[in-house]
Amino acid sequence: MSAQPPADRPDVSRATSDGFVRGLSQAIGGPLGAHAVPPESRPGRFWTAPRIVMALACLILAFSWVQKSPCMDGNWQNNVQYTRYCYTDVLALYYAEGLNEGKVPYKDHQVEYPVVTGYFMGVLGLPVHAYGEKNPDINQGSWFYNANALVLSLLAVISVAIVLALRRRRPWDAAILALSPIVLLTATINWDFLAIGLFAIGLLLWVRRHPLWAGVLFGLGAAAKLWPLFILGPILILALRTGRLRPFFGAFATTAVTWLLANLPVMVLWHESWLRFFRLNSERPIDWGTFWYIGRYFDGKWNSGAAGDQGPFQWLSDHVPTLNYLSYALFGLSCLAIMLLGLLAPRRPRLSQLAFLVVAAFLIFSKVWSQQYVLWLIPLIALARPKWGAVLAWTVAEIGYLAAFYAELMGAGGKSVIPEGTFVLASSLRLITVAVLCGLVVREIWRPELDDVRVTYGGIDPDAGPLDGPEHPWITGLRRFFGMGPSQEAPPPPVIPKDEPSPVPS
Repeated sequence: MSAQPPADRPDVSRATSDGFVRGLSQAIGGPLGAHAVPPESRPGRFWTAPRIVMALACLILAFSWVQKSPCMDGNWQNNVQYTRYCYTDVLALYYAEGLNEGKVPYKDHQVEYPVVTGYFMGVLGLPVHAYGEKNPDINQGSWFYNANALVLSLLAVISVAIVLALRRRRPWDAAILALSPIVLLTATINWDFLAIGLFAIGLLLWVRRHPLWAGVLFGLGAAAKLWPLFILGPILILALRTGRLRPFFGAFATTAVTWLLANLPVMVLWHESWLRFFRLNSERPIDWGTFWYIGRYFDGKWNSGAAGDQGPFQWLSDHVPTLNYLSYALFGLSCLAIMLLGLLAPRRPRLSQLAFLVVAAFLIFSKVWSQQYVLWLIPLIALARPKWGAVLAWTVAEIGYLAAFYAELMGAGGKSVIPEGTFVLASSLRLITVAVLCGLVVREIWRPELDDVRVTYGGIDPDAGPLDGPEHPWITGLRRFFGMGPSQEAPPPPVIPKDEPSPVPS
């Protein structure tokens, strides 16, 4: 009997829906034929696609722990933390933030991170210090790193599981996050998976139509790192297109209240410590590898022969407040452009597409783009545009930047490792590949028939949550004002057999 999928169920095989994977599949005989039985369809089979993806995620995180092992003792001699790519802020800041002396974050020492990250550091660091006082033979830094690595890895596995839950009919999309070499190298460089995990749980709650609880998780995520707050903009765009603002206002209110409640103890009791994060980000100059850093390099090249001449990027480097305003303005203009795109697109964009564009725009125009910030984008691109070719090109550029960045850090000691131009090239390639991903996402928003996720789910947005449904008539009027036709109504959801998972997680 034929194992061909029924007419109302699109073929979601990665080897047929993704051109890059289809090309690679030729090495093992090509995509599955019309009469082949997919492994996940065989009754009683344990190793289904979701379980394979989860196992691979655990394996990659275990390799990540091994990859960081040369740095765990804290004996960073001869730049071992850079030559072996095992540097981690987690270990370095155990000492720099005074946790090794039992200092309470914010109370005894001004922590440079938002409060939820500071709480996380204290909850794990202070017991390690107390245990180390009673057992002086242990390496406190190593224990602290391992405790953090365990929790952060658990949050990474949860994030993969949530991507799987959000794409039940496309489980291999989650492999973009689970198998990423970027995760292997950067998962525990800093505490970014704390914010990613909170954001992912919030997104799952949103999709399951719990906007108030989703806001609680978004607020906690924003109190750990700023970027989870940006999801409110894409939610607003979808709310405007559907005319249903109540879920947006509910999520917005609980996000704001949660953020305030998380910050309030430190804000009131140790106000100067609370301001440390905001002041540091306001005062920080142009950081390595950013758009502004690249511009300053070319300014120096073009004005090297003119004494006293200063290009615009060099001038901004000396006038940080103006740089801040310009960076915020460019990000704000990007958000305005994304809003116009979201409102004028032929069909309502998917939430993850808009979220990816907002976070990517923030990174492109930010004056700080730390090496681990790339982790913010991986789960979003897995949801927004799960096509492996462009993602792998971007991954190669990110790994190249990481190698060049560590070479720059070694060169900061006075002995040049690579020419400055090589580092600028690596930085440029990273920026360009992220911009290309943004362009590809924009293309699929404007031409929804090219969106594989939308095709798989019968034209609907599986992440819309409480904003799923017909569009408000005012969108048609807006499009006509700009000389466009009426928006395309999404087709009705496909009829799914009873034994098949629902397109929208429930």
